[in-house]
Amino acid sequence: MSKKVYCLAQFQPKPGQQDKLFNLLQSLEPNTQREDGCLQYLVTRHIPSPFAEGESFPIVFNEIWQDMASFEAHCQRREIQQFFETQCVAEDGMVEKWNVCVYSDQPADFDAPVLD
Repeated sequence: MSKKVYCLAQFQPKPGQQDKLFNLLQSLEPNTQREDGCLQYLVTRHIPSPFAEGESFPIVFNEIWQDMASFEAHCQRREIQQFFETQCVAEDGMVEKWNVCVYSDQPADFDAPVLD
């Protein structure tokens, strides 16, 4: 059974801060990609398309982690906590709103094989 955890971390920058915030988030990629359990960690920017007109935050991290423990260890790294404290929580940070969600690729009633 897959234990992978998929995370979408979305960010709405304050006015005039989008490029600066995107660059700051890109700077988090190299250290995170070195973490045990990190399978993908890529910050992306929303681009317009007539075939994808849904609502979205303009900046989104697309993350894949080996398991929940790897994801939770990442969230406790000093560099990541400092980003959220200084950019999301602090009044003078660049982030207006943020939304971090995790997902599984397994159905709730998945009939996983029993391994001896």
